Amino acid sequence: MKIFKILENIFLSEHTKKRIEKVILYVALISFFIHLIIIGLSKFDIISLFPNSELLLNPISAIYTPFSFILIYEVYLLIYYLPKSFTIYITKQYEIITLIIIRKLFKDLSMLELTSDWFDIKGDLQFTYDIFASLVLFFLIFHFQKQGNRKTEKKNKIGPMVERFVKRKKIIAIVLVPFFFVLALSTLIQWSSEISFSTEVMPSFETINNLFFDDFFTVLILVDVILLLISFFYTDKFHKIIRNSGFIVSTILIRLSFGVSGIVSTILIIVAVLFGLLIILIHNEYEKNNTLNNT
Repeated sequence: MKIFKILENIFLSEHTKKRIEKVILYVALISFFIHLIIIGLSKFDIISLFPNSELLLNPISAIYTPFSFILIYEVYLLIYYLPKSFTIYITKQYEIITLIIIRKLFKDLSMLELTSDWFDIKGDLQFTYDIFASLVLFFLIFHFQKQGNRKTEKKNKIGPMVERFVKRKKIIAIVLVPFFFVLALSTLIQWSSEISFSTEVMPSFETINNLFFDDFFTVLILVDVILLLISFFYTDKFHKIIRNSGFIVSTILIRLSFGVSGIVSTILIIVAVLFGLLIILIHNEYEKNNTLNNT
């Protein structure tokens, strides 16, 4: 128990969260200016570094770099909120995939071809899909969070069984923090090994965009399944089981979106979040109906 408390203070305390937030903000700012400087030096032919890279052609694409670090912080927040609120934990999943689309938009903005043949150009068409998807996802996440807050307001006093469930979720979260740190480090090393300075070749953008997060969501599916199985020890309510199972389906759909591209990927993401919203809407109606029947 003493080791558990020490690890909880190291990885999941409010103090740790604030320190990580501060570090990430500084790193994001510094990386943004470094990226801008490299683009500027390349533009004025002071250096010749990966001239064909999509991330070094326009200053707008420099926003891609700090967003990547902000996404890492969102990953930490997802783990941080896992023991505190399952709904917030799922919300963070949806926020992460939306931020990935927003990050991609900045790269796409730098590559837009403003012509009358807008819908015939693949890059411009994908930008249209992504900007529409980001608006729809923002709307869906708002309502998902609203339903989650409504459920939290009605929550009764925490009993001993719920406390044990929370403790098990804390154990999972404590394991996930160093695990995802190692995963991020290993994927960064793997990506770096694919860079060739001699031939000035960088990995494709799709590889960069999917870097870390395809493995990340694969692990989240396994975590969601573990949480579902553990929840069976504490509840046998049908609507709770369906809710947790539905969130697993939603996470799987998000993971599948990394295996495809174009409009299919965008549709999978929207369907995943929409499915999660419908699940929590129906779940809350079940809760409301059960409350009325017990009064």
